[in-house]
Amino acid sequence: MVKLTAPMQAREILLQDAIERDPVTARRSLLLEILWHERYLTREQLIVRVEFQLGRNCFGFSAWEDNFYRDLRIIKRAIQAAGEKLQYSRKKRHLGYYLSGQAALSNEIRQMLHNCVAEIDSRQIEIYHRLPSSTRLHQGFSLSDTARRVVAYRISQEHPAIDPVEANRLALQRMYSR
Repeated sequence: MVKLTAPMQAREILLQDAIERDPVTARRSLLLEILWHERYLTREQLIVRVEFQLGRNCFGFSAWEDNFYRDLRIIKRAIQAAGEKLQYSRKKRHLGYYLSGQAALSNEIRQMLHNCVAEIDSRQIEIYHRLPSSTRLHQGFSLSDTARRVVAYRISQEHPAIDPVEANRLALQRMYSR
């Protein structure tokens, strides 16, 4: 085994490259991030979360259960190397994987939620609720359309030779594959 002595920032670049090129590394990295920040998630919940980010069937078509558990064995080793322990609870109220001795959400996630709640303007919510359903529906469509355009723009930035129609088609394909 190669002993890694390069700075962490340099290794992070290599890991990001591996995540972009290798679906297994992407899957495992995402599982680690989810489990590091959230507790009491079942296998099904974890799979849904990962598939939402990486696309359906990212665990495979036939041996997906084997792939999931193989991934989890590696994740357990990684978490253990960080001084934590991944366990599974079968209690009805707290069912799923969790980090022993940790709260249900990491401090980072709790702080993020706290900041989001602090930004909510109850007056704006009242105004929104008074809008007709057709207006709210129109706003939803507009948000979705804007998101698609952003994805198409990013695709065209990544591939300058691609024409706008193809970038839009790829954006829609990405959106519907999730």
